[in-house]
Amino acid sequence: MSTLPTHVTLVDVGPRDGLQNEAQPVPAATKIELVHRLQAAGLREIEVTSFVSPKWVPQMADNAEVMAGLTRQAGVRYSVLTPNMKGFEGALAAKADEVVIFAAASEAFSQRNINCTIAESIERFRPVAEAARAHGMKVRAAVSCALGCPYQGGVSIAAVDDVVQRLLDIGSHHIGIADTIGVGTAGQVQRVMEAAMKRVPLAELSGHFHDTYGQALTNIHACLQLGVHTFDASVAGLGGCPYAKGATGNVATEDVVYLLHGLGIHTGIDLDALVDAGAFISQTLGRPTASRVARATLAKRARAA
Repeated sequence: MSTLPTHVTLVDVGPRDGLQNEAQPVPAATKIELVHRLQAAGLREIEVTSFVSPKWVPQMADNAEVMAGLTRQAGVRYSVLTPNMKGFEGALAAKADEVVIFAAASEAFSQRNINCTIAESIERFRPVAEAARAHGMKVRAAVSCALGCPYQGGVSIAAVDDVVQRLLDIGSHHIGIADTIGVGTAGQVQRVMEAAMKRVPLAELSGHFHDTYGQALTNIHACLQLGVHTFDASVAGLGGCPYAKGATGNVATEDVVYLLHGLGIHTGIDLDALVDAGAFISQTLGRPTASRVARATLAKRARAA
């Protein structure tokens, strides 16, 4: 029988990955408040914003303003997505603790999304990783489409393995295995993770799961059985899946915390405060939370009141 980790670190990607696809503008003050609520709830790793061209991602045009407006808490790591050197310069000026880079494990996805091969996309990140390391910033790399691609379908473990090694070769400290379209199942996830574990220290390996097919929590549990103890999640399940109409995107942080606490795993997160943070941003966006745990908790509170 496998021994589950005693402690799990959650990276909340809601402020960046969650909000970046919102059509309605979300004010900088709201984004700052969301980060403050997440850290007050006990989150110690928060992906705050993205230093990308506002032409491509208008929702993140206020990146510098959001970073400048944060009341930083000791022990919290604030990360930002940086697709190129211009983005890195913005991240450096904003005093980000960590830069996030990414590469797809699918050639079809790479060509369709950024118009270049996987190898070319990773080379573009080499100067970013080198500059970040030179400035003492952590480099976290994500391998997207690691469990399936909307254009080519299946993705081989060998393809994922190749991208993991290339990202390590350019200087990434941390590797995240991402099920970008949420099609992975537990056995498949374990096989991909086991391959990654041969190259990446367990402490620097994480999982990023979308809940399109309702498998995200099952996949996280499958990773826990291997000893993986870092996961991305998004408060209130923010962030749709752009490749599957109407499908849910990122797994909700509240749901992951409920699972972990039920397994007796320490997260350092106050679930009630986290539900409040999710309710705050959902209310601001004018729609119900996508977290089932939050919906149940809020309904229970309403009944008690």
